[in-house]
Amino acid sequence: MYNYEKSVYYQPRIVFRFEFYSLIKLRPNITYYGHSCFLVELSGKNILFDPFISPNPKASMIDISTIKPDLVVISHGHGDHIADAVSICKQSQAQVISVYEITEWLSAQGVTNGLPMNIGGSINLGFCSIKMVKAEHSSSFPDGSYAGSAVGFVIKTPEVCFYYAGDTALTLDMQLIPLEYELDFAFLPIGDNFTMGISDAVKAAKLIDSKKIIGMHFDTFTPIEIDHKSAYASFSDASIQLILPLINQTFEL
Repeated sequence: MYNYEKSVYYQPRIVFRFEFYSLIKLRPNITYYGHSCFLVELSGKNILFDPFISPNPKASMIDISTIKPDLVVISHGHGDHIADAVSICKQSQAQVISVYEITEWLSAQGVTNGLPMNIGGSINLGFCSIKMVKAEHSSSFPDGSYAGSAVGFVIKTPEVCFYYAGDTALTLDMQLIPLEYELDFAFLPIGDNFTMGISDAVKAAKLIDSKKIIGMHFDTFTPIEIDHKSAYASFSDASIQLILPLINQTFEL
């Protein structure tokens, strides 16, 4: 005899457990490789930002041969953002998103999976969409040649949306981002001297309307060393959460 009551009882429990598991897996895992280099695990894909690891003595514990991203995103051409791009892209066969000048530079060195963009453009990769936005910063390759414009990126999936600012000064263009996107978190430079400092980063967080900020571009070199206690206090006073990760730390948002 068919037990209808038992069938109805168990099916909702199966569905509930599946949905709960899915929600957990969709939260991004982030690994900090030092300076401005992060690996974001999102929707089953790994996105690597601004690969500068092997020349950084503070990141000497990291073996870059183990890093296998699906996508590499590069904000500008300075050595402290692109140093390991060729080797990591070749070993992983990752797609690369950057401005046209950088994807062409990489292509000349044998990296063939470039997807060139420019400021204001968007691209849909299936698992996420990416919009390239303006950054206020210079950009040149290690040999001094022109590397196009410095940029930032807004990454969006159905589950999460975040902003990777790259190297930038505080700029009123940031207030355009929340007109189109509701950010869950943002990566902002806070080291001063070459980029925004702490005070301007707090202002930037308000312009982009993000209450959760992951600091980057700090402590790598003497000119960008920061007072961590002061940084936390400045963001806390503005009711904004600041995260200053440790190198080689993986954390979940």
